[in-house]
Amino acid sequence: MVSGLFPPWFTAFLCEPGYVPDFNDLTLLPFCAGLTLLGLIGSWAAWRRRGLASGVRGVAWSLLPVSLYLTGLLELIWDVVKSVSSWVTHLIFSPTVWAGVALFGVSVVLYVVSGLAKGRGGNREKAPKPQSATRPASDAIGELTAGGPAPATAAGPAKTPKPAKAPKAAKGQDSSEFDEIEDILKRHGIN
Repeated sequence: MVSGLFPPWFTAFLCEPGYVPDFNDLTLLPFCAGLTLLGLIGSWAAWRRRGLASGVRGVAWSLLPVSLYLTGLLELIWDVVKSVSSWVTHLIFSPTVWAGVALFGVSVVLYVVSGLAKGRGGNREKAPKPQSATRPASDAIGELTAGGPAPATAAGPAKTPKPAKAPKAAKGQDSSEFDEIEDILKRHGIN
């Protein structure tokens, strides 16, 4: 602050930018009692105009300021508001805080990108190698070996995959399916 602008007795009452006063019992108790009194008067008016339910609801809201003061929660709420306002004030004017916000944003973007890359197969793991068709006799019976117990299908003969059908056969099969569908549609009168 500029010291020559205000007289010395007046500067003691001025607040610095970002300054939030401390919790003060002498000012908050009358303030809470006043809020409760105003609320009770409003509750009485609501009861007269809109009925018992509105009046009782008004009394419930009216008792909150004094109850918060008596339980000490008002001081806690005041401290939270003071801390948040101090944090916001320092956030606006501090380059180190903005650097932290930027790093937080970068970390969120990197996390999202890693999830997208994993979903598209960017982190592919090698598939396990298939077991050999020729296994030792002891392994086929189910004895424990260095490789572990034999799977339940190892006792039977190894199945070889069937070769894929020729493309001409597949085309012929597709056309026969379409012919059947066309016949059904014609029988029902749909062209």
